[in-house]
Amino acid sequence: MTAPAPDLTCLVLTCTLKPAPTASSSELLGQQVLDAFAALGVSGSMERVIDHRVAYGVSTDEGNGDGWPALRRKVLEADVLVLVTPIWMGQPASVCKVVLERLDAELGETDDEGRPLMFGKVAGVGVVGNEDGAHHVSAELYQALDDVGFTIPAQAVTYWVGEAMQAVDYQDLDATPEKTASTTQVLARNATHLARLLKASPYPAD
Repeated sequence: MTAPAPDLTCLVLTCTLKPAPTASSSELLGQQVLDAFAALGVSGSMERVIDHRVAYGVSTDEGNGDGWPALRRKVLEADVLVLVTPIWMGQPASVCKVVLERLDAELGETDDEGRPLMFGKVAGVGVVGNEDGAHHVSAELYQALDDVGFTIPAQAVTYWVGEAMQAVDYQDLDATPEKTASTTQVLARNATHLARLLKASPYPAD
């Protein structure tokens, strides 16, 4: 059993296409992820990316009211980042792809010892949708997050996808499916464990 981790923090970026206060299945799953981390003593917060007017681009700050710098500060402050996205046409939501494009700038950002700033941070994924594609979406996100320096724990995705060509959303379910609930717990537990290890023993510098 993972011990409480009050020294760790988690940030969930929800990539729904729906601005607040519209109900969102992605936000529901994101909150369940936060709750799972909270049960392990990890403090956290969630941001709905679309509400921040994040500009298109691949720099840390695109200027002109760009909402990414404020979100980026939260990413830098967190030990664990979880991206939660819906599936549209078998793909991560466009909002999620904008987040990945903005994270691309981190390839050129390093600490005083030459390590990418995202080294030592752990990442996980949440996916909801009404069609197959959760494995495809998580694979895309895993690669991108790893590329900029995040470390991916074992079984670091939780998801729910409904029956193909139907209209039931995750938030419409009467109860959370046991499999989704259990994978959410595994994501939180493994991410917490890995984040603690990396905090105690960072990656070596160049």
